[in-house]
Amino acid sequence: MIPLSDANRRTRFPIVNLLLITLNVLVYFYETTLGAGINLEGQSREFATFLATWAVIPTEYTQGADIGPTPSPLFLTLLSSMFMHGNLLHIGSNMLYLWVFGDNIESNMGHVKYLIFYLLSGVLASIAHILFNVGSSVPSLGASGAIAGVLGAYLVLFPRAQVRTLVIFVIFITIIRISALLLIGIWFALQFIQGVLSLGAETAQTGGVAVWAHVGGFVAGAILVFLFRGPRKRFTGRDYVPGPPTGY
Repeated sequence: MIPLSDANRRTRFPIVNLLLITLNVLVYFYETTLGAGINLEGQSREFATFLATWAVIPTEYTQGADIGPTPSPLFLTLLSSMFMHGNLLHIGSNMLYLWVFGDNIESNMGHVKYLIFYLLSGVLASIAHILFNVGSSVPSLGASGAIAGVLGAYLVLFPRAQVRTLVIFVIFITIIRISALLLIGIWFALQFIQGVLSLGAETAQTGGVAVWAHVGGFVAGAILVFLFRGPRKRFTGRDYVPGPPTGY
């Protein structure tokens, strides 16, 4: 299931959300000049050095090991890593979720609080990843931990909001409207199950996906929203614009 848009009215122009998307895209374009390609394997030496420097590597935090050049202080990678992506699909999917769900969270919280919330969710997501991968020397990067925090906040604030969703099942393709509770709930359940199944596994980040960063970011966002949310505490029928009954 791929979210395309939501029918949720916003009251503020999402300038911070747009700036976050723009910054992520600009960083990715810079990565392509270093040799970023289709996947994280077989990259250029320049891009590998960039990853080793600015991505989160758990053993650098848990064992004090220097995998590559590291910034000073080291915790800067908790911030820098959330603006890095490994390939076009990685950044494309992340920015789509941020585009669909981030504007309403910014509208509810306000610009400054939303920025703080987003960054804090991303940092806590990386910390969760480190705690569940203490012996890993594999670089972890991406905005998905912070975006998971946005999803957690969205589920708390707007569980009944309708999300226009692309559903692909083998050769069956359609677009339907489903509630945020169902869409985000299924997403989180899959992340949690995958994370539990990965415990004790020797594979690198469950096939390249830092699922515990997703889980940690989501839980962080669902909790932090109570500190950062605006006056509207609950989603009501007046908070969204119903979609057309047919044609989708």
